[in-house]
Amino acid sequence: MATIVELRQGLGWTQSELARQARLTANTVRKAENGEPVAAGSAQAIAEALTNAYGRRILVKDIEGLNVVF
Repeated sequence: MATIVELRQGLGWTQSELARQARLTANTVRKAENGEPVAAGSAQAIAEALTNAYGRRILVKDIEGLNVVF
């Protein structure tokens, strides 16, 4: 498993770029990266943005340290 930070940095993206790709705010990405609770929809949007960038499926459950609230 990888963290959001590792995946994001592997792409050379800033938090703002990941937020733009996921259609979220940079603050939401910051919270997710810091292990603060984020909504399930936000976590899914992050996973989908990373999936699109890497060209392979990245699931929310495969992102270490992500704290999802339902």
